[in-house]
Amino acid sequence: MAGPERTLPAPTEIKLHQKSRLMELTYADGRRFELSYEFLRVHSPSAEVRGHGPGQETLQSGKKDVDIVGVEPVGSYAIQPRFSDGHDTGIYSWEYLYEIGVNRDRLWAEYLQRLEAADASREVDTSAAPAARGGGCATR
Repeated sequence: MAGPERTLPAPTEIKLHQKSRLMELTYADGRRFELSYEFLRVHSPSAEVRGHGPGQETLQSGKKDVDIVGVEPVGSYAIQPRFSDGHDTGIYSWEYLYEIGVNRDRLWAEYLQRLEAADASREVDTSAAPAARGGGCATR
């Protein structure tokens, strides 16, 4: 005999606040979550971020100023945001969004601890950027 069916809490409203970089999710049970774009990006459910099993996660750094540039519905069970850094493979189910909304503070604190332990930063690393080329020097 099958167990009780699990109901997926679908948001009744999703708003993107571009200026503050927040996704606001409202649910029928009265819950409301504001999840920063950075939080959503570093907690992407994609294989690129989570890996294919325990211990295969990839720490995401330099995502402080990431934007969401688009959101596509995935059936009637999820959304797929497109981020300004090119990441677009995470499919965020209603259940996953609710779970990370409920656990946002703990997940964020754990993320900050992992960054610190890895000596990584929320800021974009510009040290690897190519040096600006000056004009006026020509080679012969």
